[in-house]
Amino acid sequence: MNKKERTPVVHIVKRGALPWYGSWGIRGCAILAALIVCGIITSVVTGENPIQVYVAIFKGSFGTSRKFWVLLQNIAMLLCVSIAVTPAFKMRFWNIGGEGQALAGALASAACMICLRNVLPNWAVIVCMVVSSIAAGALWGFIPAFFKARWNTNETLFTLMMNYVAIQLVAYFSVVWESPKGSGNIGIINQNTMIGWLPQIGRYKYLLNVIIVALLTVGMYIYLNYSKHGYELSVVGESERTARYVGIKVEKVIIRTMLLSGAICGIAGMLLVGGTSHTLTSSIVDNRGFTAVMVAWLAKFNPIWMIFTSFLLVFLGRGAGEIATNFSLNQSFGDILTGIILFFIIGSEFFINYKISFHHSGKKED
Repeated sequence: MNKKERTPVVHIVKRGALPWYGSWGIRGCAILAALIVCGIITSVVTGENPIQVYVAIFKGSFGTSRKFWVLLQNIAMLLCVSIAVTPAFKMRFWNIGGEGQALAGALASAACMICLRNVLPNWAVIVCMVVSSIAAGALWGFIPAFFKARWNTNETLFTLMMNYVAIQLVAYFSVVWESPKGSGNIGIINQNTMIGWLPQIGRYKYLLNVIIVALLTVGMYIYLNYSKHGYELSVVGESERTARYVGIKVEKVIIRTMLLSGAICGIAGMLLVGGTSHTLTSSIVDNRGFTAVMVAWLAKFNPIWMIFTSFLLVFLGRGAGEIATNFSLNQSFGDILTGIILFFIIGSEFFINYKISFHHSGKKED
């Protein structure tokens, strides 16, 4: 009696650990494939030369010295929020509240600049901005952490809702502090006196922000990989039962880690108000709290690799704006190209974790 056994032609097999150059090689191939697809779409839909479109993307970030420094500033701010949420993510605490925590820090900085400008000297106002922003961000992180540790609430929904509370608080104080009256916005704070403006290093407006974020990135890498606290939050992320068994106080680790995440987000808010925009709006964080989730995930929660993923996302975003300006295209078209590239990059993670094996079908006789 013959039995026919059908062997699947395609098998999806989980890979072993790839070396870093293997995984980044796959991502590089994904980016190249995405650029080819974007070029074809650009030619078909708009009739524009895709090479010129790619040149415009490059010029959007490196066309002038000012554009380059704006690129560095945007990378630094996105990176700052990304490293802030990373400890919580490694602990499997899904902190989607980076936006609100940064807004809380920005609100605290603006309050110091407005309320203390006629009371304290400039250096003292800046010190108060730093302390209050860290405290406000930490508080915004502490609230969901406390409820999670105490009553095991859903941290994703809780931190998400805290974003909207922060947005409405900023909107409220934008009216309270509006200048001029009736405008509905604050405008440039202390434009004449520059009280509370972070000092500029040489002629480079954003260099101080970049240096601060670089130091925070290195510090976070050391904290996660070489400190006792970093080890504890990793154990909690792997298994709370194991953590409790070895004597780690899980509730304490949750609260401590979210205090740290919120504090660094608060620093990001302070840098945006005191070192970049010198004003306060409900959109000043510019959705970086949500984009940071993608940055952290693509970099596998490694703060050093986040530098490259932050660069990639900011570079694509600025390139999309440059395309819309140079070719008189709808801004949405640039966003479509960015979305296609991100789709390929995210899709490449599948091929990093899995491989496809092909088998020839055959017959087996008994």
